[in-house]
Amino acid sequence: MATMDEAVETTVDPACLQEPPLALDMLMQLDVFGICLYSMLSFMSFVTLLLYLEQCVYIYKKVSYPKKTTIIWISGAAPVIATMACCGMWVPRAVMITDMTSNCYFAVVVYKVLVLLVEELGGTSDFLQRFSGKPFRINTGPCCCCCACFPHVPMSRGMLFLLKLGAIQYAILKTVLSILSVILWTNGTFNLADLEITGATIWINPFIGVLTVISLWPVGIIFMNTNILMRSLKIIPKYAMYQLILILSQLQTSIINILALNGSIACAPPLSSQARGSMLSQQIMIMEMFIISLVTRSLYRRIYDPLPSEEHDNEQNNKAALKAALEEHDV
Repeated sequence: MATMDEAVETTVDPACLQEPPLALDMLMQLDVFGICLYSMLSFMSFVTLLLYLEQCVYIYKKVSYPKKTTIIWISGAAPVIATMACCGMWVPRAVMITDMTSNCYFAVVVYKVLVLLVEELGGTSDFLQRFSGKPFRINTGPCCCCCACFPHVPMSRGMLFLLKLGAIQYAILKTVLSILSVILWTNGTFNLADLEITGATIWINPFIGVLTVISLWPVGIIFMNTNILMRSLKIIPKYAMYQLILILSQLQTSIINILALNGSIACAPPLSSQARGSMLSQQIMIMEMFIISLVTRSLYRRIYDPLPSEEHDNEQNNKAALKAALEEHDV
């Protein structure tokens, strides 16, 4: 009599256990709907990249250095992710490389967002001149949003250096670990489906998650303490778009991969469950990044009035305090 395990194995389609198909084999098996879907998503990815290149030309001509390089980096997050997702959609076996390329680029974007917040306030020198000695609230997400007892820390050159270091470490270590993962993957050592304690995945991915959380904390500290001064620059929707890309490119992809590993996403030969999950993730990502790129273009492809000086801020605060005192006296 066959055992239960043998009975289960006989019900599994052998195609569901195979590697992702080659690009040519995938193309040959597309039906009319599949061809239309792939064509539409490829067109959306191409338009996203084309609009970004036009935006780069505009920013390069209209914005001064070094702010223009920072804006070009940040606004390129959605187009780069969409382009890599399109490549992964057409070449399923390259998803590992395309995903890591997108993640490495976004790791640099995290640091560039912090740099942009500082540059919008005049650069490092003007930032320190305005905020040096002033208390900064550090109980912000994602690390310490619930720690209300944390004291405020005065801003200084050393403090700003630590914040920049906390953000840039993710860009460096993420790239190094991604290269290491690709090397191990080509050797068959790195496999997302292998969650054994002896596998490389169970050690590398959680460590990258810790690095991600650490890098987001300094950006959150700078934003939460300075965003009120940059509302005229639409800094809140810009920061919201950056957070949205983070959630969609990191959290959403992780959830889909977990569902695929658990078998919640059924296989559809020639795609295994894991390959189909990756394919769905790439297709959804292209549509999401296309919409985000349009919103990002409307936010960055424009010239904003410069921020008022610190003396102007102090004058406005004094007027507001005097007005409040007069109203209280009248009452």
